[in-house]
Amino acid sequence: MDIPVYLVAGFLDSGKTNFINGVLEDGFARQDKTLLICCEEGEEAYNPKALDNVAVVTVEDEEDLKCSQMKAWEKEYRPKQVLIEYNGMWQMERLYREVLPANWVLYQIMTFVEAGTFEVYAKNMGQLMMEKITNADLLVFNRATPQLREALRKRNLRMVNRRADIYFENTDGTSEDYLTGDECPFDLSQDVVDIPDEDFGVWYVDVMDHPDRYDGRLVHMKLMMCHSKKYPGIHCPGRFAMVCCENDVQFLGLIAKGGGLDALENRDWIEVTAKMAVEKHKAYKGRGPVMNILSLSPCEKPAQEVVTF
Repeated sequence: MDIPVYLVAGFLDSGKTNFINGVLEDGFARQDKTLLICCEEGEEAYNPKALDNVAVVTVEDEEDLKCSQMKAWEKEYRPKQVLIEYNGMWQMERLYREVLPANWVLYQIMTFVEAGTFEVYAKNMGQLMMEKITNADLLVFNRATPQLREALRKRNLRMVNRRADIYFENTDGTSEDYLTGDECPFDLSQDVVDIPDEDFGVWYVDVMDHPDRYDGRLVHMKLMMCHSKKYPGIHCPGRFAMVCCENDVQFLGLIAKGGGLDALENRDWIEVTAKMAVEKHKAYKGRGPVMNILSLSPCEKPAQEVVTF
């Protein structure tokens, strides 16, 4: 039986324990037996009132965190889910590759950062800090002042992690989204904006929301060919994407123009370089992004054919 694992990462005093307490107090473990693995003890303690259905184990040394130990805990406590408060000084890759048993499925990585110490950690322990940010599904900056929010937004961390939900927990007790709507998830200073296979979904959302941002820019990516049935003569290469679940796979295509498209069959994989434009078209019911193909060639399909967000 698969056991979902929720990984809470970050350095000391970043707010990990407070978050775990809040999750447990909200009833996270009320129905299902939970194993909480504590790899770092800070000033905050777990709330004993929220631990009635939680088994807590502590790991002080990284070398003691082993797959065999995980299996022993599974046999002893029989958890339905696992929470790991991970030590900020430990590499996360070892946990993925060597420690988690095959049936322990990593469901979510939540990274917490003390906003005021981010620059110091990024400068002195850049690899450790970036590893936790680039792998996060949820990224929270705690104790954020207006000045820190401005500085962190200037860094445009969306380019570092295009998928994470990013939030500020402010010093005045409020919360807000890191994104203001102006951030671009890709580096537009490049001569050609390269769209990695796994990030097509992120790019598609961005180019549909902000077509003017890409107007006149060169882009490079792999696409599956599609000739529109609804609009004969219109080419709309794109990718299949899992929008919310396995049963909700949709094709995300963009109008494309250029020589060589007519000769392609539906579902042919092509590697293209295109100059983006914004044009009015009936398929968009208004203005939308158009790819003017400058070069194309057959290519192998990506390792992951269906993209996610």
